[in-house]
Amino acid sequence: MVTASTLVAIGVNGLAYGVVLALLGVSITLVFGLGEVLNLATGVFSVVAVLVATTLTGMGTHVAFAGLIALVVVGIVGIMIDQSLFHVVYKSEGEERILLGIFVTLGLAVFLQGVLTNLFPSQYFLPVDVGQVPVGTTTISGGSLVTIAAGGLLLASVFAFLQYTFLGKATRTIFQDEKGAQLVGVKPRKIRTLIFVLSAGVAGFAGLVYTIGSTITVASGFQLTTFALIVSIVGGVRSVQGAVVAGVLLGTVNQFANFFVGSYLAVVILFSTAIVAILVKPEVLA
Repeated sequence: MVTASTLVAIGVNGLAYGVVLALLGVSITLVFGLGEVLNLATGVFSVVAVLVATTLTGMGTHVAFAGLIALVVVGIVGIMIDQSLFHVVYKSEGEERILLGIFVTLGLAVFLQGVLTNLFPSQYFLPVDVGQVPVGTTTISGGSLVTIAAGGLLLASVFAFLQYTFLGKATRTIFQDEKGAQLVGVKPRKIRTLIFVLSAGVAGFAGLVYTIGSTITVASGFQLTTFALIVSIVGGVRSVQGAVVAGVLLGTVNQFANFFVGSYLAVVILFSTAIVAILVKPEVLA
């Protein structure tokens, strides 16, 4: 018989996984909502952050400082990609921009995955030992609590940025009416660069907190991107709030399904839940 404390532990782990999915979904949503570019290299940013951080910790760097440097590296990579490949993508408009964005980011993901696989063929995780928290007859992973706290803080910071800062308000203006934003002096291209770097950093942070209690390989980037797309679509594609809600929902469903029916069926249930959400609320694809 499953005890109440076990259900609580599963729920906490589900919330932690949901926070990771929410971060990935927000990363996709920010770029697509602002510039109609579907970034299929999102998962690669997560992997790059983990590879940089684990390499530095292996050299004796403190894990917190290693994580900070990893995010800086991801940000620099994001700027380089935005100023080169995305410069071409943003010259197009409408469906042409969407298709070109898919082609460019998918090609980028395949290229980087091929290069990184040769350099980093093993499994990687952050060496963070935060212990266990006893709850009744079971325990809750300290890593899950750290993920919830750190991920929740970052998501709150993103919301605060969009709601209360000048650049955030400019970003929301472009979301709602790009031509109107230009008329009041907002420069969409510069804002898109800022948001792309921000989205890369969010994806990188998602990878870091995910590997506190799990391992990843370079190939995990594709899976992370897939989950990010699911979360973004279920959340409404252009809604940051929707991506957070969808991420938490799908992450929690996945963890309970994983406990009761196994990992394979858990993935099936995850996709089924996403499909049901889309059918119930088809306007998320509008």
